[in-house]
Amino acid sequence: MSLESQAAGIGALADDTRRALYEYVVAQAEPVGRERAAKALGIAQHNVNFHLDRLVDEGLLVVEFKRLSGRTGPGAGRPSKLYRRSDREFSVTLPPRRYDLVGDILAAAVTRATAGEPLDDVLGDVARTEGLALGEAGRSLGDPNTPEGLARVLGTQGYEPQVRDGVVELDNCPFDSLARKHTGLVCTLNKSFVQGVADGLGCDGLTACLEPDPGRCCVKARPTADQ
Repeated sequence: MSLESQAAGIGALADDTRRALYEYVVAQAEPVGRERAAKALGIAQHNVNFHLDRLVDEGLLVVEFKRLSGRTGPGAGRPSKLYRRSDREFSVTLPPRRYDLVGDILAAAVTRATAGEPLDDVLGDVARTEGLALGEAGRSLGDPNTPEGLARVLGTQGYEPQVRDGVVELDNCPFDSLARKHTGLVCTLNKSFVQGVADGLGCDGLTACLEPDPGRCCVKARPTADQ
């Protein structure tokens, strides 16, 4: 999900009325109708209609239709428009962070380790596999087997990449706070992930290297010939 989309959704809650309606809807056990929300919060009906639909437009709420009387057939009346929380998740961090990604990799590695595989072996394998999937999916972004293609895909994960003299440098670490506490573990995982992305894109001429640099990601992707 793009930063623009995330920010627009969260920004919709800056309005006091909209935020109050959102908090009311998500606190209810069942989907809420416009009239009920207006009465509960003491807000004019036309304002409630506008703000609830704005929350739907921004992906924070979803709509469903249901006859509140429980009756069916002729004479049962029209279904009511009801609102409930969307399943979509919003999270904006600046600089970008991807703790969900590193968490998925660690959880998958631990699952395999509990089945008897050495954790040190499976961690790199799981990270590379995750990267491979991302790289293969990113081939449609254009020039996939170039440093610029790798940079475009890694940019979707918050790395803030730059291509300098054919080297893909990553100006941001998406796993920053975790990497500070568990540097060796996270940086090794990160290297395997970046290599997996490069391999998935078909960047045979690029190799992920550990090159810690204060304030940046610990990984760079260099031309293999330079190794």
